[in-house]
Amino acid sequence: MSQPESAVADAQAGGRAPESLAALAERYGLRRAIARPSLPAYLRQLWDRRHFILTYATSRNVSKYSESALGQLWQVLTPLLNAAVYWLMFGVILAQSKRIENYPAFLITGVMVFTFTQRTVTGGAKSISANLSLIRALHFPRAALPLAYAIQELQLLGWSMGVLIVLVLVTGEPITWLWLLIPVSLLMQMVFNIGVSLFMARIGAFVRDMNQLLPFILRTWLYASGVFYSINDKTRNLPDLLRWALEFNPAAAYIEFMRDLLIYQRFPERWAWTTCLFWAVFALIIGFWYFWRAEERYGRG
Repeated sequence: MSQPESAVADAQAGGRAPESLAALAERYGLRRAIARPSLPAYLRQLWDRRHFILTYATSRNVSKYSESALGQLWQVLTPLLNAAVYWLMFGVILAQSKRIENYPAFLITGVMVFTFTQRTVTGGAKSISANLSLIRALHFPRAALPLAYAIQELQLLGWSMGVLIVLVLVTGEPITWLWLLIPVSLLMQMVFNIGVSLFMARIGAFVRDMNQLLPFILRTWLYASGVFYSINDKTRNLPDLLRWALEFNPAAAYIEFMRDLLIYQRFPERWAWTTCLFWAVFALIIGFWYFWRAEERYGRG
């Protein structure tokens, strides 16, 4: 019989009320098997498992389209086909191509940039609920899963960016030194994506209907982000507050930042830098803290 069990038995035999389990655990140095570590310890655990996160993300990319004839090309074909549909609807039918110079490059840049965030958020929202068997079988920081999904989308982004750059060149845009800032733009967006992915991972783990609702939320976000139209042009006669809200939209900010570099050949304005940096830092801090607070609850039930 263990010491804690002996203590309980002795107390009962002597007619004394046994100590609470919490007091006994504290006296004998016992602690919960699955307890939320401190934030610094949690970050160290994630760093120690960085190879697992990278390997898991890579293996998901390899297996995701393994049974498809075109394989990972669908990661590029899907946004391209979507862009073709949007070009028909907005560029031809609604005549946006007559109002916006080089509309094909304008549109495909918006689609590719938004798709990066859309896929990362969608994957993050499902990362916990889709891996319950792994969570219950192994002990590891649960944030590794939404991080792996975000890295998976970053790996796939390489294909999309290659296609995007080719299309921008084909439409007549020149290569400039501003293209050196493309990795900076993608880094800020990636940090933002990770933060939102972590936030949505917790919600998706406990609110089962979120996976059904999320596509409608993302579609609304898509239409509000200036993917198909110029926000400055469409909000010219709207109240200043509404125009500011649309421009402060993080997806719109990252899209506009990338368009400045690829299409407009201009250094992004101060407001663009400020908005992109703010959303990256804010989303990462809030998303990570929010996810970490529920670390003990993932996989229960």
